[in-house]
Amino acid sequence: MEQMRIGGRFVGRGERPFIVAEVGSNFNGEIDLCRRLIDEAKRCGADAVKFQSWSKRSLVSKAEYERNTRYSAAANGTTLEQEIERYQLTPEGHYEVAEYCRKTGICFFSSCFSKEEVDLLDDLDVPAFKIASMDVNHLLLLRYVASKRRPVVLSTGLSTLGEIEKAVVTLREGGAPSILLLHCVSIYPSPAEIVNLRNMASLETAFDCPIGYSDHSIGTSVPLAAVALGACMIEKHFTLDKQMEGWDHAISADPVELAYLVREARNVFAALGTSERLLTSEQLNKRKAFRRRVVVSRAVKAGERLTLADFDFKRPGTGIHPDEYGYLLGRAVNRDVECDEELEWSDVN
Repeated sequence: MEQMRIGGRFVGRGERPFIVAEVGSNFNGEIDLCRRLIDEAKRCGADAVKFQSWSKRSLVSKAEYERNTRYSAAANGTTLEQEIERYQLTPEGHYEVAEYCRKTGICFFSSCFSKEEVDLLDDLDVPAFKIASMDVNHLLLLRYVASKRRPVVLSTGLSTLGEIEKAVVTLREGGAPSILLLHCVSIYPSPAEIVNLRNMASLETAFDCPIGYSDHSIGTSVPLAAVALGACMIEKHFTLDKQMEGWDHAISADPVELAYLVREARNVFAALGTSERLLTSEQLNKRKAFRRRVVVSRAVKAGERLTLADFDFKRPGTGIHPDEYGYLLGRAVNRDVECDEELEWSDVN
């Protein structure tokens, strides 16, 4: 199976989950807030912060702007065009944010929505390109991304298996060196009953790619369950305050939740271990105290032969084990043994 390298780390099956704090538009168009989000994501232990590289021109058509003269999601009654312009990360902002991430010591990458933004991110030397769920069927964009020969993270929300297959083939044929698929449900928020985490195994089998999970649920239980099922990347929207004005704050993790997610994802991954049955030295030592051994249930005279009725089994687990009693049946003891005394192999002929 493919593995990819992002920010100096291998990402894939068998690797510690790569946690991405999705800032997206949650910086509300304010670079100072953006820096605070990056600082907090780093403090919480996230491996990367991710942004969305779109502009007023690259994301929405003129006709759609004209239809949305009042943007329903905006509390202040602004238009869709005004909201898009407010929340975009400008090209200048990209350079500033990428440099701040570098100085902070956290990986920066972003979703790209047009060729111009692909070129911008390529110039910033991002470790990977992210393709949003909405663009799984944008084959020309996928082909252009693949031509940059960088790892690609592809979200699969809204897509059929056939559409995902076409996207993966396009990326591979176009030159993408590695692809990671994110299982995703593009409903904000995503109720647990529609998340269908078992689909991750289907994606892995179908495409032989590393599989992660892009989360839009409330809380941390679903992404942690995804880690338990083998997700090697978790992407979670991130905010400083769920009550803040903006598009995605309410469904985002705050710093307390992100820190918990990072810590517990590592614990879950560590607990997965291996399919091989192993006993640690501590467990082997504990068997000696917690298991049982053969003791006699009555006083037995030298020369008497042992029967099943002569056995009892008590702690500690040293000496003759309970599953070895059959080797004692019918054998004579060579000394007088008191009731409840531990029996040794040297006590029988």
